[in-house]
Amino acid sequence: MHPASCILHPASFILHPASFILRPCRATLRPVIRLEGVRKRYPGADTDVLRGLDLTIDSHDFVSIVGRSGSGKTTLLNLIGGLDTAYEGRVEVDGRNLRSFGDSEVSTLRNRTVGHVFQAYHLLDHLTCRENVSIASLFARGEKRRDAAWVRRRAEELLATVGLDGGGGRRPSTLSGGERQRVALARALFHQPAILLCDEPTGNLDLETGREIVGLLTELHRNGDMTIIAATHDEMIAAAGAQVLRLHDGRFGDPKRGVE
Repeated sequence: MHPASCILHPASFILHPASFILRPCRATLRPVIRLEGVRKRYPGADTDVLRGLDLTIDSHDFVSIVGRSGSGKTTLLNLIGGLDTAYEGRVEVDGRNLRSFGDSEVSTLRNRTVGHVFQAYHLLDHLTCRENVSIASLFARGEKRRDAAWVRRRAEELLATVGLDGGGGRRPSTLSGGERQRVALARALFHQPAILLCDEPTGNLDLETGREIVGLLTELHRNGDMTIIAATHDEMIAAAGAQVLRLHDGRFGDPKRGVE
């Protein structure tokens, strides 16, 4: 299927080939994330929030991590994304042990390899949608950081990709929850990450809007070359994942293909 003909359902969002998101899928899958004996305890807590997790995720996989509030889902995403570096065990991303990373390498990981979509959006209300998306360019290197025209074009293309074509000049305060989440997703995609981490991406949305976001993530995964990990308690997102992992009290149940 050609990128220009890919339509997101249930909403009619068109993926533009100029958005630079769509890339040929690698013929051979390889592990991009590996956890071995990972434990995490927050200061002052009596028990570990993550209790010896082992996990391998291949390239171009779509994994749904399902669990109730407090089960450790967000903590797990923060470890994979380099937002939290205080843990026991081993976390590898793209074949590299995060323990070996210095501060600059962790920053590069967060800015180039991993895109993060948060439940609370974390948009800046004093900036336009275009500016919120392009703020990622402040952490870019080389000519693309200096080229304001490229940055603006990139932001507009991503907003169109997520269904907000022409909305770059609006402020987040004028948007619905679903529109804000689309802006947050566009921002996460700015540097064309190999890994997209989504923390409860439908948690603040109504049912119909949640379906649209799930459809968007599914289509991006199907037509791109990106590994997606979505932490959720929403069975709708769980159903979208090719692999579903149940997290309970810091431990995984048996992995299942499809929804349990």
